[in-house]
Amino acid sequence: MELHDVWFVVIAVLWTGYFFLEGFDFGVGVLTKLLARDRSERRVLINTIGPVWDGNEVWLISAGAATFAAFPEWYATLFSGFYLPLLLILVCLIIRGVAFEYRAKRSEERWQTNWEHAIFWTSLLPAVAWGIAFGNIVRGVKIDADKEYVGNLLDLLNPYALLGGLVTLALFTFHGAVFTALKTVGDIRGRARRLATGLGLVSAVLALGFLIWTQLDKGDGSSLIAAAVAVVALVGAIGFNLAGREGWSFAMSGLTIVAAVAMLFLTLFPNVMPSSLDPRWNLTVANASSTPYTLEIMTWCAGIATPLVMLYQGWTYWVFRKRIGTQHIADASH
Repeated sequence: MELHDVWFVVIAVLWTGYFFLEGFDFGVGVLTKLLARDRSERRVLINTIGPVWDGNEVWLISAGAATFAAFPEWYATLFSGFYLPLLLILVCLIIRGVAFEYRAKRSEERWQTNWEHAIFWTSLLPAVAWGIAFGNIVRGVKIDADKEYVGNLLDLLNPYALLGGLVTLALFTFHGAVFTALKTVGDIRGRARRLATGLGLVSAVLALGFLIWTQLDKGDGSSLIAAAVAVVALVGAIGFNLAGREGWSFAMSGLTIVAAVAMLFLTLFPNVMPSSLDPRWNLTVANASSTPYTLEIMTWCAGIATPLVMLYQGWTYWVFRKRIGTQHIADASH
């Protein structure tokens, strides 16, 4: 296996980790409006992800940096062609981080309500936008012979990509509901489980349609296996949720996301961005990659740094593993 193939796999793993972790993170943000009945319950939801949301975004930074260094042609075409959607995601992530930090800085109801609105919308919009972006990457976009994107924003809003956006929103919200049931106690835990059942069924319908469409259009034997794993895992997540086994349900909902993202990357390889104008103009792991020397240096650096980062993040989740409820929320008065 060539080093550019290895780094394609590494980037796929980074994106998979990001969607697994930030998926429930976004889902909990959306649930602050769908599940929480009052400010105390919204604080419970926010506190479930409070210690980990910023660590989850490290995976996005790593994926972007790895793409820039390992596949500069891919990075350049992707970020120029998808400039507006990616800018929207970036602005949302910035506002979202500020909202988490500033929401409790003042006790006025209007102040806190505005930041809670910000958390909801900056969780929902990226959840949709990432699905649209990856739907277009898999489907193929207008890339010319100079490896430049020559389409426009409306070209990205096609039915396949829009379905992808609905799938990621539904899956992430389901993933977040299962995580909420896993991390809370009391009435909110029971309501999260009931809501997760409905969200799981919606996710199953949307995801099945998207996976079948992808398989018929781009798939092969390996992508079919990944799609089957995603479907079985999603059914398992719904079943375990109904049985009150939140831990297993969360593991299965996470496996659903992992398998679905794996399927997308399997349908891509050896391309990184197919051209919808001419297959000869596809960006591939070979023609979009950096030099072998650059990839070799990156491999050594990643081999040293990655285990340390994963150990630290795992330790963070272990420290903040206990359930919380409204009884653990301190009085907000100053």
